[in-house]
Amino acid sequence: MLQSLEIIGFIAAVLTTLCWLPQALKTLRTKDTKSLSLITQSLLALGIGLWLVYGIMLGDRPIILANGCTFVLVVAILAMKLRYG
Repeated sequence: MLQSLEIIGFIAAVLTTLCWLPQALKTLRTKDTKSLSLITQSLLALGIGLWLVYGIMLGDRPIILANGCTFVLVVAILAMKLRYG
């Protein structure tokens, strides 16, 4: 059974992950990355990757879920920026 604290974490994970979905889908669909900053996208991917490692080390499921999913989306956007930027 999930504790209320973990439920809050999962809700936060879902919301912060879903916020990247529209950008990732738009970027994949249009291949337009001119307005995206390569430095910002790179630092964001690195930061999220480190949060993912941190979550894994703690065994914290909400942190792992949020940052695992978000990492995939942000890296997809970064890859599109590098390919079409």
